[in-house]
Amino acid sequence: MRDVTKDNITDTFLGYFGEQTDPRLREIMESLARHLHDFARETQLTHAEWNKGLDILRQAGNITTPERDEFVLLSDVLGLSSLVDMINSSDDGTNSSVLGPFHVSNPPVRDMGADLRADNEGELILVRGRILDSDGNPISGATIDIWQTAANGLYSSQDPEQDIYNFHALFTTGADGEYQFTTVRPVSYTVPTDGPVGELLESTGRHPWRPSHLHYIVKADGYRDLVTEVFPDDDPYLDQDTVFGVRDDLVMTYVKQPASNFPESGCELSGKVDKDYYLVDFDVVLSKA
Repeated sequence: MRDVTKDNITDTFLGYFGEQTDPRLREIMESLARHLHDFARETQLTHAEWNKGLDILRQAGNITTPERDEFVLLSDVLGLSSLVDMINSSDDGTNSSVLGPFHVSNPPVRDMGADLRADNEGELILVRGRILDSDGNPISGATIDIWQTAANGLYSSQDPEQDIYNFHALFTTGADGEYQFTTVRPVSYTVPTDGPVGELLESTGRHPWRPSHLHYIVKADGYRDLVTEVFPDDDPYLDQDTVFGVRDDLVMTYVKQPASNFPESGCELSGKVDKDYYLVDFDVVLSKA
């Protein structure tokens, strides 16, 4: 088409699609083109602004590695990751939350009740709960992939001083659907600000902080995979998470306990705890696939 104008370019673009185009791809591309073109027309986007947007993507590509995905981080701080999570969350299960850019694949398999602290500093917490179906029945054979930051606010994939599997573990539930492990209380931390995401946050007057949390990926045959997080109710950034990951049902109270209340069996640290610790109870409800 020779007479392309700012008013007909969207329809012209869509007219170039071949008949063999997958219907779902056509639907997504049509909506993307209409919103993207309308955005440019509405804001009267300049060449300099357009190129700045492209430069953000170039920088994201340059800084992305197998251990750090700046594109995921960009999606997170724009709220897109959380929006996709919410669109695809089920109504009868635990809410999902953002995966984040620092998950490590193939975590070590640990026995139920294992201690993830190793030589790390921090307040001891005992995390326990059940993996249930939407009717409240325990799910046997569910895998729980757990990870968190260290006391310095860094994930193992960010910090060369940490073992790559520090604070990473994979547990499998028995017939009772129960799980438990000990670790250190997570800390609030900032998302990386040394790349284009940091520049974007600073230029829009936003802080880079996330409330402290534990990450979960829970899987079981016949159920939908769940990616989620658990937050303490006293974290100062709970109501201003820079990646919009907090949900009401993911906020837990960390209850301080005397050492005498620690389980006498079933944990690696049973019989070894001589100071106060915190108890976190978090049940996970999975939806049928």
